[in-house]
Amino acid sequence: MALPACAARALGPPLQPERGAPARTTCPRRHSRVEAELAASRPGAVAASVRAGPPRGVSRGFNSQPLLDDPLKASSSVAGAARTPLFALLPRGRRRRMHDLRRRWDLGSLCRALLTRGLAALGHSLKHVLGAIFSKIFGPLASVGNMDEKSNKLLLALVMLFLFAVIVLQYVCPGTECQLLRLQAFSSPMPDPYRSEDESSARFVPRYNFSRGDLLRKVDFDIKGDDLIVFLHIQKTGGTTFGRHLVRNIQLEQPCECRVGQKKCTCHRPGKRETWLFSRFSTGWSCGLHADWTELTSCVPAVVDGKRDARLRPSRWRIFQILDAARNFHYITILRDPVSRYLSEWRHVQRGATWKASLHVCDGRPPTSEELPSCYTGDDWSGCPLKEFMDCPYNLANNRQVRMLSDLTLVGCYNLSVMPEKQRNKVLLESAKSNLKHMAFFGLTEFQRKTQYLFEKTFNMNFISPFTQYNTTRASSVEINEEIQKRIEGLNFLDMELYSYAKDLFLQRYQFMRQKEHQEARQKRQEQRKFLKGRFLQTHFQSQGQSQSQSQSQNPSQNPSQNPNLNANQNVTQNLIQNLTQNSSQKENRESQKQNPGQEPSDGSASNGTNDYIGSVEKWR
Repeated sequence: MALPACAARALGPPLQPERGAPARTTCPRRHSRVEAELAASRPGAVAASVRAGPPRGVSRGFNSQPLLDDPLKASSSVAGAARTPLFALLPRGRRRRMHDLRRRWDLGSLCRALLTRGLAALGHSLKHVLGAIFSKIFGPLASVGNMDEKSNKLLLALVMLFLFAVIVLQYVCPGTECQLLRLQAFSSPMPDPYRSEDESSARFVPRYNFSRGDLLRKVDFDIKGDDLIVFLHIQKTGGTTFGRHLVRNIQLEQPCECRVGQKKCTCHRPGKRETWLFSRFSTGWSCGLHADWTELTSCVPAVVDGKRDARLRPSRWRIFQILDAARNFHYITILRDPVSRYLSEWRHVQRGATWKASLHVCDGRPPTSEELPSCYTGDDWSGCPLKEFMDCPYNLANNRQVRMLSDLTLVGCYNLSVMPEKQRNKVLLESAKSNLKHMAFFGLTEFQRKTQYLFEKTFNMNFISPFTQYNTTRASSVEINEEIQKRIEGLNFLDMELYSYAKDLFLQRYQFMRQKEHQEARQKRQEQRKFLKGRFLQTHFQSQGQSQSQSQSQNPSQNPSQNPNLNANQNVTQNLIQNLTQNSSQKENRESQKQNPGQEPSDGSASNGTNDYIGSVEKWR
């Protein structure tokens, strides 16, 4: 039944889609309803729906047939649409935002669907791969089902025994350091953990001749007594990191107490209220900021004795003070390559560091402004270029390590008019070398693991975690040409010579301690072999004594000298002892000659080895 012509003219032209409207990409049924409501809210919507037919995705019998069959319902719907428009009153921007929101929702649904299907495909592929692997590994076990019941029980018992052994091994010997798990005969040799940090060989050609006393550093440090470790902290040598290791990374009976948010830690002796460490992170800068050798040897005894406010002792008492400090005070320090240290200090000064709190006390007084002028006029020297830093003749960064390790009272402190410059430099260098050599310990920033090893062997104190070698620093980030490097080396020529001396002494000490450690380990293995041989001979002598007593009890009238078998056994035993002792002594002589090719073998080595061996045998008798 068709509508009247007047009604068709009133309805107007067909409904056209808006310009820029997005295409429909989701459920057609749902959006057909939305479009129907939108069309119903505008004039001519009913006519457009009549002429265009039902929306896409909607059947002919849904909402279209009743409208065509009943024109009264259609006219009533037109009147209702005119009274209550749904989306006609919304602005165009609001409708566009709604369309964009619908499009984004459709894109998210598509992404979720693709992700779900991709994960399902990946899980399916992984399932096939794992199935193939398990079939290859456990395929032979499938034949167990064809075996008889007795074989199945035997295989099950073996598997259970293996699992039980693994569990017991984990309880008895946890960790990777277990002696039972060290199969050295079947494994490749372990790399040396103390190999040179620059990946070069640990052996080197020494340049200086040091005595055994200079190389052997073994401090009987009594932490429960009056011994004290004094850390001389030179600027930009890695002393901050090493100082933190001393208070946070040492295995002690009573560890240092370090609270959160505080730089200083409390390092007391076991059962006492006294400190065993004099450093930045334990006692603070008690003798001034970055106090040098001259300040520490004058200040530490007074601070330890509780005389913090007392004046420093005069120079004539200095020799007695040094002897008193050498009795209980063990000085340690860290050195660094002079060029790297100089560049690092320059970068630190650029950031605003001044070290104005340093006292520079020498011979009981600080230096005057004429003796120690300043390189800058403002509050700090921040932002200074490298050329300006090098051009200042009063810069304390020049040869800082020699100055801080030497006895400045020998050259008149900071008064440069006491002696000529050449003589002054020579005295300072020799004093720094002597103090460094007689220190209890010193380390190098470029060899962190060797520094840790020598400290542990010197003080018999072990660190919890190993040291870390940092090859990338602020100094390494500075790019300089060869000309600037030569000039820095010229400004620090005393430090360059001191560092060469210190590096040679450091590496010789390290090599000496490693050889000593290998000798002690070899001696321990020899003692274990002697112990086993003595135990074997003990059981042999006991069995011979029992056989002799039994034979004498059976034939009491027989003379022992008339028994040739007994004499032969005694001769064989004596020959066995002589051969074993000779072999062991010869082996020890060969090993000692390999280690010390220049030494002549001692004459009493064989006799000493024989006496030690016979003594061990007599002990087990």
